[in-house]
Amino acid sequence: MENVSEILQAQPSEALQIRPPVVTIMGHVDHGKTKLLDAVRSTRVAEGEAGGITQHIGAYQIEVHGRKITFLDTPGHAAFTAMRARGAQVTDIVVLVVAADDGVMPQTIEAISHVRAAEVPLIVAINKIDLEGANPDRVKQQLAQHNVIVEEYGGDVPSVEVSARQKINIDGLLEMILLVADLEELKANPEAAAVGTIVEAELDKTRGPVATVLVQHGTLRQDDIVLVGSVAGKIKLMFNETGKRLRHAEPSTPVGILGLDDVPQAGDILQVMEDLQTAREIALQRQRQQRMEAIGVNHQGTTLDDLFSRIQQGQVKDLNLIIKADVQGTVGAIEHQITEMNSGLKEVQLKVVHKGTGTITESDVNLAVVSHAIIIGFNARPDPAGRRAAEQQGVDIRFYNIIYKLTEDIKKAMVGMLEPEYQEVVEGYAEVRNTFRLPSKEIVAGLYVSDGKILRNHSVRVLRSGVVIHDGRIGSLKRFKDDVREVTSGYECGLIVDGFNDVQPDDTMEFYRTEQVARTG
Repeated sequence: MENVSEILQAQPSEALQIRPPVVTIMGHVDHGKTKLLDAVRSTRVAEGEAGGITQHIGAYQIEVHGRKITFLDTPGHAAFTAMRARGAQVTDIVVLVVAADDGVMPQTIEAISHVRAAEVPLIVAINKIDLEGANPDRVKQQLAQHNVIVEEYGGDVPSVEVSARQKINIDGLLEMILLVADLEELKANPEAAAVGTIVEAELDKTRGPVATVLVQHGTLRQDDIVLVGSVAGKIKLMFNETGKRLRHAEPSTPVGILGLDDVPQAGDILQVMEDLQTAREIALQRQRQQRMEAIGVNHQGTTLDDLFSRIQQGQVKDLNLIIKADVQGTVGAIEHQITEMNSGLKEVQLKVVHKGTGTITESDVNLAVVSHAIIIGFNARPDPAGRRAAEQQGVDIRFYNIIYKLTEDIKKAMVGMLEPEYQEVVEGYAEVRNTFRLPSKEIVAGLYVSDGKILRNHSVRVLRSGVVIHDGRIGSLKRFKDDVREVTSGYECGLIVDGFNDVQPDDTMEFYRTEQVARTG
């Protein structure tokens, strides 16, 4: 189906009216996102709404000087990007919370990368200004190092100093949100048939499927027949975050709805249909399509292998990269190489959309999907969730431990000479539960196989916090006192890594084999 922005463009301009802004709050853990949402809610709940029983619907609306603002209470940037990966554009403005005492942290940087990829206006809320170690100027300087230049420093990013705990300058932040919203000229047609996006959904034991929809266009009414992704239904009941029943919901209003046949997914698009039978038929077709895609391989990602043909066809102007490495110094070295390569490239420019250290996560993969990026893992590996997401979404993750090999591969891809000779097949993961030393001084790792299986002839990587600390062979594999060829998921075993004795409890082991692949095309 069309996305919301296409529907909006099809509306006659005279039918469009100003709508409230939809705001997402992001930031590093413990920097005060939840406290800030609570402070906003407690100071500015719409008149007559107080005293109701709070319903967690993942979003709420407040009133400031007679104008409404909708806040999405999503669990951080992972959910934000996961929804974008599924084509849902729900946020108009992002408020980035940075603690005045802590400053810019890894998740702050990650949030900045996600906001940039979404091309959404940003407001910086410098929180905890009431604390003794607060230093807002240092925060602004650190942000500048990541190309977030606040207005004070001559940039275009507004910043507001607040204290969520003491409720200092919350009004200043809300006024800034309204100011940015005015500049964006956010509009929708309230008279049209409703279109919206699912923010969250669950199966309630007593009420059945319950979903929160953010109405983005048109007005949603009780008794409307709706198609939501691959689910249909008729709206029996609508309610807001205080549990108050609603007969209708206008653009930018978040509402809980009952009456769907099944639980939809976050990011699914809701649209009003003429009749229930048609809605259910389309829902059934979409379910079949999803099953077909699950059986086949659904490649959405950009890969180095097909890059040359896409350059030739003029489809690619920028090659976006996400870099995850073992240490910060390596990230800097790779970036330096990329800058040097860019000066010699004509057809395409390399662009780093996100960089960091440690494990390649599902959040990194989602960012790669929405920004059409390739992930470079330099002595860094994905966790099981990250690997599964990459396989499902067709995201190319390239692993390196030598910088010149990385630059060589990119150069070869540019001229269509990239020919991977081998590919890795990851067969299993195991957690190190304990270790003990043999008289021969070798270390035996007591493992629990958490995913897949281990074969005696597999290669093994030892990972600590997602970073590769050793890559080698299995020395021996035992269950109890017996040598075994194979151990499968859910079982424990003892393993010696050939020539490596620094295994520690809580390390992860990744077991893989390599196979030769034929060049295609």
